[in-house]
Amino acid sequence: MRLLLDTHALLWFLSADARLGDAATALVADPENDVFASIASLWEITIKKRIGKLDADVMAVSDAIAGSGMTLLDLKPGHLTTLQSLPVFADHRDPFDHLLIAQVFAERLTFVSNDQHAPRYGIDIVRCS
Repeated sequence: MRLLLDTHALLWFLSADARLGDAATALVADPENDVFASIASLWEITIKKRIGKLDADVMAVSDAIAGSGMTLLDLKPGHLTTLQSLPVFADHRDPFDHLLIAQVFAERLTFVSNDQHAPRYGIDIVRCS
């Protein structure tokens, strides 16, 4: 299975937070699965740290990703092309979520997330908790 972690799922996995849930944790920890963390998540962490909404060190998270065996997924032009074609929902305006969902589509990944809006995009999802 090929998994992309939503930003909160990434932080929960790296901090062994129970909110990730046993099933999602087992999938992310399984060496048979290819697990990706997006550069968009590092960008989101940086922005939220900067405005006081999150207390996380982006370099520590980046180092933890590298040390965990996950693959850091860069943002590619094809992801942006996919992003342009995503449906627009008036009540889901988060640009980081949109980038991650576009990456899920473009790379044929399964999204590990608790985002209530993600299922509306018709992607494969592993729910947290």
